[in-house]
Amino acid sequence: MSDREAPSRSLMLPSEGELVGVVTQLLGFDRVKVKCSDGKTRICRIPGKMKKKIWLRLNDIVLVAPWDFQSDQKGDIVWRYDRGDMRELKARGYLDMLV
Repeated sequence: MSDREAPSRSLMLPSEGELVGVVTQLLGFDRVKVKCSDGKTRICRIPGKMKKKIWLRLNDIVLVAPWDFQSDQKGDIVWRYDRGDMRELKARGYLDMLV
């Protein structure tokens, strides 16, 4: 199914306390290293509801929710963006800090 045929859905934008990031390393045991839009690199956990449904690869754009404690070092993956979403995020300026 190409991007043109994909059904339209609303774009999930970062809310307060969430960041956009790029997967830089797959660590195993449901963990990935993500470079976030605030310039910090976090080790992020893939929640159970996403483990088998959504597979992450290097350079994927993801939405990260930093933890309340150790917020500069750790977080949770909330969403993985597809190619169409990436174009929309770039047009809105969310990916400017990641490049």
